[in-house]
Amino acid sequence: MRFLKRLYRQVVSLVRHELGKFGTIGAAAFVLDTGIYNLFLLVLGPMTSKVLAAVISITFAYLGNRFYTFRDREQSGLGREYFLFFLLNGIALLFGVLVIGFTSYTLKLNDVVSLNIANIIGVGLGTLFRFWSYKKWVFLEATTPIPAELPEAGIRQDR
Repeated sequence: MRFLKRLYRQVVSLVRHELGKFGTIGAAAFVLDTGIYNLFLLVLGPMTSKVLAAVISITFAYLGNRFYTFRDREQSGLGREYFLFFLLNGIALLFGVLVIGFTSYTLKLNDVVSLNIANIIGVGLGTLFRFWSYKKWVFLEATTPIPAELPEAGIRQDR
């Protein structure tokens, strides 16, 4: 019974805190990515537009996730985190580039609607990978546990 209670608390905490915040930052980064992607499509090809839009939205997402979503996690250095974050987003970007490339070059669908649908599918697949990989490698669990009681201040934390 304790195991189930602890599991329930972890799931509720994940959904309420990290997943909701991750979704908020992700939604804002998605709007930024899609807007810039469509702007660049006016003058550049679909693949170049996607890569440039992704670099800008990835930087925004890193800052949002580091200082909002995962701010209570261990900080292992902004340089290390940003490198890993950018590397993992580069892998996630492959999902988007592959879907857009398939749509544009294989299916020969180069209209704005088709390219945006491909972009949305690629971002969705990449998002699943990003959430898992950020928790595993970028924003690590704190190594120092927070005590349930802080006797020196007379404060008890509810968990």
